[in-house]
Amino acid sequence: MQSSNPVFRRAEGFNGRNAEGNTTYPGNGQTYTGYGDPSSWSTGSATATAGGQQGYEYGPPPTHQVAGDRMTIDSTVQKTAFTLAVLIVAAAATWVFTGDPATDDTTMGSLYAISLVGALGGFVLAMVNSFKRVVSPPLVLAYAALEGVFVGAMSKVFQAAFGNGVVPGAVIGTIAAFAGTLAAYKVLNIRVTDKFRRFVTAALFGFVGLVLLDFVLSFFGAQIGVNGFGGLGLLMSIVGLGLGILMLILDFDYVEQGVAAGLPESESWRAAFGLTVTIVWIYIELLRIMAILRGD
Repeated sequence: MQSSNPVFRRAEGFNGRNAEGNTTYPGNGQTYTGYGDPSSWSTGSATATAGGQQGYEYGPPPTHQVAGDRMTIDSTVQKTAFTLAVLIVAAAATWVFTGDPATDDTTMGSLYAISLVGALGGFVLAMVNSFKRVVSPPLVLAYAALEGVFVGAMSKVFQAAFGNGVVPGAVIGTIAAFAGTLAAYKVLNIRVTDKFRRFVTAALFGFVGLVLLDFVLSFFGAQIGVNGFGGLGLLMSIVGLGLGILMLILDFDYVEQGVAAGLPESESWRAAFGLTVTIVWIYIELLRIMAILRGD
């Protein structure tokens, strides 16, 4: 079953197939993909029977040999934790080494510029990582660093504009959203269907398209208001948060598919990248919600 998420689409294992394009069948901790190379099959050895006729002792049936380490839940957790650690360190460094907007009028403009650089750089690397067939850990970590710059600068702008409670509230809310979604996914045994994937994908493209349209219209003074901090902006952020939760469910499902397909351990980096993208999405939407509520 092919994934509609561009982050995971490049890896066949996330779609129920291995790197050779064969359908995989998880079971008893092994992955069966066929009989392998016929040249490696055993034809047995000739033996003499009591009647002088030759007989054959056949070796064991061919089995699929799995080479190297395989992707696991543990490896995915480790890579995700490391990627998020890079993001957090970059965000903290950006926060510490930029000025205080309360005492320096030019700092706010600098923070906007820094956040724009981080956002654009992160977007470019996100596109590269999403459509790159062979996952690159350095590019994943570079994306995390740039997103950390964006998150750190934008968080400082929001704190200066809306007060000290918005950033801690968004951080706690993001952790709660991730933990709650994971618990619901496992406890409620949520199963992702094709219809569910199509719905989330269509809603995601529609949401992003509307946000971009409003951004372009803002240059002509005719924006809709979905990126603003009024009632419509609050509604859009709530919808965006809901989409983030649904994307987390898709991410968890994609990780399970990858583990079941017996992907190489390096593919844990692709899963870490996908989860990081979604976590940043949720944090930004929560930051906007906290800011709008605080502004009112």
